[in-house]
Amino acid sequence: MPFTKRLIVALVLATATAAFAAPTGTAQQAASAQCANRETPPPPVDTSEQPTPGQKAPAPLEVPEKPIGGDRLGECGLILPPNQAQPPSGITAASWLLADMDSGAVIAAYDPHGRQRPASVIKVLLAMVVAKELRGDLVVTASAEDTEQECTCVGLKDGGQYTIRQLLQGLLLTSGNDVAHTLARQLGGVPNALRKMNAMAKELGALDTRAVTPSGLDGPGTSTSAYDVALIFRGAMKYDEFAQAIKLQQAQFPGRNGGTIMLTNDNRLMTSYEGAIGGKTGFTDDAQHTYVGAAERNGRRLVVVLLRGQQQPTHITNQAAKLLDYGFAMGPGGVGKLVDGAPQPKPNVTSTQTSNSNTTDTAAGSDSGSSRPTPTAFGTVGLPITAIAGVGLLAAVFLYIRNKRAKAARARRQAAQGV
Repeated sequence: MPFTKRLIVALVLATATAAFAAPTGTAQQAASAQCANRETPPPPVDTSEQPTPGQKAPAPLEVPEKPIGGDRLGECGLILPPNQAQPPSGITAASWLLADMDSGAVIAAYDPHGRQRPASVIKVLLAMVVAKELRGDLVVTASAEDTEQECTCVGLKDGGQYTIRQLLQGLLLTSGNDVAHTLARQLGGVPNALRKMNAMAKELGALDTRAVTPSGLDGPGTSTSAYDVALIFRGAMKYDEFAQAIKLQQAQFPGRNGGTIMLTNDNRLMTSYEGAIGGKTGFTDDAQHTYVGAAERNGRRLVVVLLRGQQQPTHITNQAAKLLDYGFAMGPGGVGKLVDGAPQPKPNVTSTQTSNSNTTDTAAGSDSGSSRPTPTAFGTVGLPITAIAGVGLLAAVFLYIRNKRAKAARARRQAAQGV
């Protein structure tokens, strides 16, 4: 076969091989499509998530290559340990989860990583950031903008002064959206507060979560999961200011017209469930009813999360109580784990040179929010094959040039001999 034809064949084979290798990077995307809410919550029922004019809706959060907390937690349906009794009837939530607060063991779940909207349970994440960054006795002044938030509201007064501790109680007991805005301002303003909330979620490993409002009101790109809400609640309970506020049945709060008013905890389990240690309810038209709560019995603490639930035929907090009873009756075992932080890529420690090389490659070839390599036009296999083909092509070009020079030299010798 002439050299030129051999060169063309080599190029065609290299290109075809790379093209066939490229689709391997999309296998996870195809698998994730099998779960209806793997990437996004269900479509909204109103206009609350329409972007403002001139803005685009955020892209869906990336789905981790491996389910956070264990492979079984990537399943969409009911997830139980072997030989476990079925959960109680009447649970209306589209996603739910039961987990041990202390060990982190997930003991039962239904579509735990299915993406839903949080509604006011996202206030747990806001409260966690506040408890981490602001002193409880710090006095702040409410603004007119705080008082104009879409309610539910505690009833802040423009110019009124409140401690962070009082505001946390108003946030967690009666779900004050006016309070959420005040606390967000103390964290540097709403955009900065949201950055801190989302950074905290990512640090915890809550990679299904994107807070778009500090109060939990719906907006473009809002997202969480039952797994993430349990993870966030577990983390928040490690802060004393949060744990003390969320367990209160009532708390005094400065009134708008002087004196004090009494805040009553809207978590019904605080007065009706043995061992309840705190919880948070939520509702929007798009999110429907959401709930996270915890209880302790015989030294064992469980957390329960329900997302996208209905109040009929059973109130959402009563559904939570039924699941807690079910969890406390379960024996040892589990289907996954609440992680103790976002998974980190494993370093290659073969040699210093290799480690440095991997660091460079990771920075250039990974998404900023994930350790998973960013898919490229060549896929994960096609790129090295294409590189090998390129080396072969250079060798072929070198041989071609050498062949041409040899022919030219022979021609000159023949011409010299004929003179």
